[in-house]
Amino acid sequence: MIKVLFFGDIFGRSGRTIVKAELFALKKEFKADFCIANCENIASGRGITEKTVKELFEAGIDAFTGGNHLWDKKEGIPYLNKEKRIAKPLNYPEAALGSPWYILEKNPTEKLAIICLTGQVFMQPCDSPFSVIDRYLPLIQKETKAILIDFHAEATGEKRTLGFYLDGKVSAILGTHTHIQTADEEILPSGTAYISDVGMNGAHDSIIGVKKELILQKTRTGMPIRFEPASTGNQINAVMVEIDPETGKAREIIRIRRKLD
Repeated sequence: MIKVLFFGDIFGRSGRTIVKAELFALKKEFKADFCIANCENIASGRGITEKTVKELFEAGIDAFTGGNHLWDKKEGIPYLNKEKRIAKPLNYPEAALGSPWYILEKNPTEKLAIICLTGQVFMQPCDSPFSVIDRYLPLIQKETKAILIDFHAEATGEKRTLGFYLDGKVSAILGTHTHIQTADEEILPSGTAYISDVGMNGAHDSIIGVKKELILQKTRTGMPIRFEPASTGNQINAVMVEIDPETGKAREIIRIRRKLD
């Protein structure tokens, strides 16, 4: 069996701090073989830097998935050109920096492919996640049947649709991007683990990670305002997925939500 601990969006310094503090204990509690996280918000809430990514690799994260904000920090761009353990959205242009997917290896017969896809509904323009995964999935399945997809999308309906479309073809479809954990984790009929959104790691005394007073001010006035990450109400939002490497089917999905202050 392959046990995977997957953390939803890690938001800013608070998210990095809480994941670093709790990662070892969670990995031990769930006997995780691999620890994966969405990194598109780790540097001040938008984008990545080499320093912030390395600090989480050193803490025990094995690989990262991205999203539409992956390239928002210009100082992170050169790092994406050399670090292969960060999977960019596969349905973004081929020229966009980042790995199209990444394969983790427990041993020669137990491998896990990590893929990121972005949605099209209420999101930046991108290729269809349905047509793109149809194109690349046969190639990835030649290397392993254990395949985890981070579907970084806004609309629950679109996430649910991809879940049923790929049910039985991939091991897990784990939603990210909305920063709010949903309570719909399940194993779909043909063996794919699914959740609409894993949630956010960081300060939940906020509006999706940003200081709530700033969002309230912008919403009420319509005036531009510089957003700042919040720092209180820290939570871990993650899932553990157990996968049979021989069949690629998920055996179990456990939703994890830990309030730490």
